[in-house]
Amino acid sequence: MKILSLSTSDLNGGAPRAASRLHQGLIQAGVDAQMLVQTKMGDSAQVIGATSKLLKGLAITRPTLDALPLLFYRQRDRTPNIYSCQWLPSRINAQIQALNPDLINLHWICGGYFPVETIAKFNRPLVWTLHDMWPFTGGCHYSQQCDRYQHSCGQCPILKSDQAGDLSRWLWQRKAKAWQNLNLTIVTPSKWLASCAKASSLFHNFPIKVIPNGLDIHKYQPIDKQLAKNLLELPSNKQIILFGAMGGTSDPRKGFQLLQTALQHLKLSISPDRVELLVYGSSRPARSVDLGFKTHYLGYLHDDISLAIAYAAAEVMVVPSTQEAFGQTASEALACGIPVVAFNTTGLKDIIDSQQNGYLATAFDPQDLARGIAWIIENSERWHRLSECARAKVIQEFTIPIQADRYRQLFQEILVKPNAT
Repeated sequence: MKILSLSTSDLNGGAPRAASRLHQGLIQAGVDAQMLVQTKMGDSAQVIGATSKLLKGLAITRPTLDALPLLFYRQRDRTPNIYSCQWLPSRINAQIQALNPDLINLHWICGGYFPVETIAKFNRPLVWTLHDMWPFTGGCHYSQQCDRYQHSCGQCPILKSDQAGDLSRWLWQRKAKAWQNLNLTIVTPSKWLASCAKASSLFHNFPIKVIPNGLDIHKYQPIDKQLAKNLLELPSNKQIILFGAMGGTSDPRKGFQLLQTALQHLKLSISPDRVELLVYGSSRPARSVDLGFKTHYLGYLHDDISLAIAYAAAEVMVVPSTQEAFGQTASEALACGIPVVAFNTTGLKDIIDSQQNGYLATAFDPQDLARGIAWIIENSERWHRLSECARAKVIQEFTIPIQADRYRQLFQEILVKPNAT
């Protein structure tokens, strides 16, 4: 059984990191696995990327070129990585034929990696691991409040379009035409994303499985809290609230504005002398923002060890996202024994057991979010119980070996079917 994973990158950001973890898990499980990427960030021999300076340079420019059709929508939402067109030509099919895999595992393949029509030319059984909603929408990565992906897209609110035949309809039609006869199995990391895929007009006829993302519980594990605070130059006598996401303070989906309101509620019941805020994934803004508590900014953290130290330094992790395919930062924090507060919505519901390893607040209610933060940090005995349950949940459900074994079994089941080739 020879498996080839396709991902835009191998280590840069949440989805590529999840794909890379699964890839390494499959190798450790004895699966003959390779990964083909547009941009190679790591040094694994099993990850294949551009080798010449010219091809590496082209890989860097492809995301910018892919976004050119968006220039026709001047009023569009300009949040980074919110929309992908996938129209640029690519030579990836020739690479795949040369590698000759038995099955292809698609991951996050945007950023201009290859056009949607190419997938139908792979002529292999496909497993598509969804890291967001893009595969079944007309181009957006998260639909927000829009449900047009359940029909045929058009009049896209992200594009600020009032035209039925807009860019989102064009991309939806391309997908619908190219993918109708695929030998495809969908895998989602959460029940919420599975339900969205099942309700979509593009994927409702394909089999859909739920396999949560895994992580390395040896890299993400409890670390002495005082040591972690010392390493990050944080006060040892303060309780630390952690918020983290790539570009999280500027992406509305990550809920930083909701957290800001929650912190204003929190300071009414908890003195700013007791608590400070730690933010990773964003640098200190040029214009100071009053969050109610002294705030430390770590910037973007590039590796698992730095992330684990940031989690360990905190008493509580807050993930106020409005939509999450899974909620990788939440599972990473739990693995480090840090309780998590989030809204009771989307993929985070699969990770957090409210009042057992964290707190699920009423969806998008900042006051209840503040209530959850206070509930976790105000009682030391309760905190230790939550911390132990947090670590136990990850060991039981979210390890890389568990995830890789579920995928290995799925691959085997697909390959023994009569129509697998």
